[in-house]
Amino acid sequence: MMRRNGLRTIAIIVAATFVLSAQSLALTETGSRFDCTKPDHRNYARGWTARHDRFNAIAKKGDIDLVFLGDSITHGWERREGREVWKKYYGKRKAANLGIDGDQTQHIIWRIDNGNFDGIKPQLIIIMIGTNNAKHNTPGEVAEALEVIVTRLQAKLPESKLLLLGIFPRGVKADDELRALNAEANETFGKLADNKMVHYMDIGQKFLEKDRSLSPKIMPDALHPNANGYEIWAKAIEAKVVELMGEK
Repeated sequence: MMRRNGLRTIAIIVAATFVLSAQSLALTETGSRFDCTKPDHRNYARGWTARHDRFNAIAKKGDIDLVFLGDSITHGWERREGREVWKKYYGKRKAANLGIDGDQTQHIIWRIDNGNFDGIKPQLIIIMIGTNNAKHNTPGEVAEALEVIVTRLQAKLPESKLLLLGIFPRGVKADDELRALNAEANETFGKLADNKMVHYMDIGQKFLEKDRSLSPKIMPDALHPNANGYEIWAKAIEAKVVELMGEK
């Protein structure tokens, strides 16, 4: 019995060593842990697969004109903080929220490749993604990933217009390190806009105080908007949404 337990322990150690070695080999050329430009799923995360599958079911039904694509900040449109604002601005539009908590650029790419847009031809797709990559990837890598997302969507939905949103500010203070990294990524991927089929808006300043701090009255955890934050978001992009969806 002791021998079996010993062999089992050795097997676990060997397996763990293999996983760690594989992770080390997975480093990008810049030393980042994850390649944020390659599609990857998060089926290990609680509820992730179920939500992804629900998006696929929504897509199969069709009849969607407006899509929000992103992470927990987008996901929040469905929660208490964003629900009433969503109803106010998007309730009468054929809109779908394809945000999932914790997603990074590579997960968005995977979802595009695996059914989230199969069956729909939205007039407009609003994309805000990348803040969860800030701890793992360089701003240049995040910008490259946004280019992959744009390319994938244009190949699948050539008639849909894309509105890229600059990654929202995070961290209480103006000199927050992750905020600075996101701002650098924004500056790079904003250049993807051709102002025809791909558009870009950076509305980050609208969330900030005069000293560029982030108030808890807008984002209590210095990352996710509350109802006030979602109102700021919706109001800031409304004229552009109207324009790009031809509602004038």
